[in-house]
Amino acid sequence: MSSTFSNRISISIWGESHGPGIGVVIDNLPAGEYIDTEQLLTFMARRAPKKDGTTTSRNEKDLPNIMSGILGDKTTGTPLCAFINNSDQHSADYSQTNTLIRPGHADYTGALRYRGFNDIRGGGHFSGRLTAPLCFAGAVCGQILERRSIYTGAHIASIHNIKDDVFNRTNISKDEIVAVRRKLFPVINDTKGKRMRADIQKAREGKESLGGIIECASINVPAGIGSPIFDGLENTIAQLIFGIPAVKGLEFGLGFDSAKITGSQNNDEFYIDDNGHTVTKSNNHGGILGGISSGMPITLNVAIKPTPSIARPQNTVNITEQKPEVIEIKGRHDPCIVPRAVPCVESAVNIALLCHMLEYPHFSG
Repeated sequence: MSSTFSNRISISIWGESHGPGIGVVIDNLPAGEYIDTEQLLTFMARRAPKKDGTTTSRNEKDLPNIMSGILGDKTTGTPLCAFINNSDQHSADYSQTNTLIRPGHADYTGALRYRGFNDIRGGGHFSGRLTAPLCFAGAVCGQILERRSIYTGAHIASIHNIKDDVFNRTNISKDEIVAVRRKLFPVINDTKGKRMRADIQKAREGKESLGGIIECASINVPAGIGSPIFDGLENTIAQLIFGIPAVKGLEFGLGFDSAKITGSQNNDEFYIDDNGHTVTKSNNHGGILGGISSGMPITLNVAIKPTPSIARPQNTVNITEQKPEVIEIKGRHDPCIVPRAVPCVESAVNIALLCHMLEYPHFSG
């Protein structure tokens, strides 16, 4: 099934943007893991709309109702099911999209795939609204990992042409990760963040939207996690990352820039540090070699396209009458979804890491 991920842990996401609710079922989590509900809600609140003009005005609380899988704040080992109510839908805003296909959306491809029976309100099952249950799953997996000192954090690396500072690929601390997580606008350099917010507001006023890049890092992942060829860490992370709507690109470590340099420049030389650990002087490989963790920080960049829902007139086609028309998209939409996608990227990485950590010899210790 397209909305089910299965790799040791299985994640099944269901619901539509304007249906009664959305949710997730997580199976094969280890039993007896303590889950802090307040910490869960804090994580999910990072994905929720903000009242600063940079996001949609749709007001959803995103409070998960845990139906099964947790008893006495600990996982039972059986499927964990969470339901999230939809309470602030404006379905009338999508009446025109019954026949007019919106540029940049999955209206056309979804209609072909499901013979016109797909729910198009708010994007239906293709909507970014479905990242709320993904964040729930990622938050649960993140707590299990952090109990083993594995931390994942992300920030806005760029929006439009404005760039934030970057993580140090060889030396990222837990404090750095936690600090950027606590910010309402997750950037390292707040001055750059202020410029980004102004650019987003300018785009909103001009009936436009912006995209950007998210940088993510995971620290303290033991060396030796993952497998070659089809079951590598990169493979699993990529599958989950591309489950986030609007993701159009992914690179690990130096990524595409590695194609511009020589082998001697790209290779990360090994040495033994003061603690007797084998590490590398640089981290162009992004913490993964041959699909297996090297013990260095795992680093990746994720490209997010501009929000396709813009209020400007756009040329399209009336799919029913097969004729050209002009569409002006109505509704409440983010002028830039990058800030809200930051915890979604963290969630995807958390899920992928826990899937592979389950095979680690000392995981339960």
